[in-house]
Amino acid sequence: MTAGRWTQWDAARSGLARGLVRAGAALAALALPVSAFAQAAGKDFEPDEPVRWQLNMTPGVTHTAQMAYDAHMFALWVCVVIGVLVFGAMFYAMFKFRRSKGAVAAQFSHNTTAEIIWTIVPVIILIVMAWPATTKLISEYDTRDSAMTVKITGYQWLWKYEYLGEDVSFLSRLDRKDDVIRQSRVVPTLASNPHYLRDVDNPLVLPVNTKVRFVVTADDVIHSWWVPALGWKQDAIPGIVNEAWTDIRTPGIYRGQCAELCGKDHGFMPIVVRAVSKEEFSRWLAQQKAKSAPVPTAPATPVAAAPAASAIDTPTPAGG
Repeated sequence: MTAGRWTQWDAARSGLARGLVRAGAALAALALPVSAFAQAAGKDFEPDEPVRWQLNMTPGVTHTAQMAYDAHMFALWVCVVIGVLVFGAMFYAMFKFRRSKGAVAAQFSHNTTAEIIWTIVPVIILIVMAWPATTKLISEYDTRDSAMTVKITGYQWLWKYEYLGEDVSFLSRLDRKDDVIRQSRVVPTLASNPHYLRDVDNPLVLPVNTKVRFVVTADDVIHSWWVPALGWKQDAIPGIVNEAWTDIRTPGIYRGQCAELCGKDHGFMPIVVRAVSKEEFSRWLAQQKAKSAPVPTAPATPVAAAPAASAIDTPTPAGG
């Protein structure tokens, strides 16, 4: 090998080495925020919370969310199988019957058998996919046999929760700390405020393993109550009452957001659901009832009537 070629080879090798070093540094830099996020999430783990580099939807924590996840996975694998078959046949035909091997393109205008096949097969596939999806969709709106009912009312820009039949209701709005930060020039960080703009002052508390019926409406404009982990989204429309239900399986904190553009503070209308055990929920409900109960007033002390004046004590007027 000549000296010039050795020089070119050394230059190429050194360039490759520099490229590998830069690539390693870049991967390390990318890994730092990911590891930091994982450490932060590990301190206060919330079930079904999305993580960075997540490639698939989460299965949720309710029966409805699980049904949506199963339907998604079923449709995904059907599409994968169709894609493999179609592209496999296409690449096989391109390789097997290429012109360089002397293949001649077939000339035909109609083929009744082929047309019947590529019409019947997609119809069968659609029926197979539509049947379970339809049954799941119907069950999502079956609110019968609910153990309790919560009324949700959307306002600009907060939520009101009412536990029907329990005389317990409260408002839930953006956490005051987050509200102050968003109106200032302070830039929040993941370490200082991991749930920035996703915290509320009063979360909705629900018991686990209990079918809860929701009636959703609004007082001013259209809102939409959405907690992804619960697996459904319901519009809150003035003058209309929509229904939904949930049955949370895992205790934890689940966050959501108004999903309908409802005004200038639409982005500052978070939702927080705290799922607790049935015993803890009973204690919490009793505390809320005690707070809203009227304060008993002490009965008024009767005032004794003054004794009537007697004739002896009555002064005699002058000249009488």
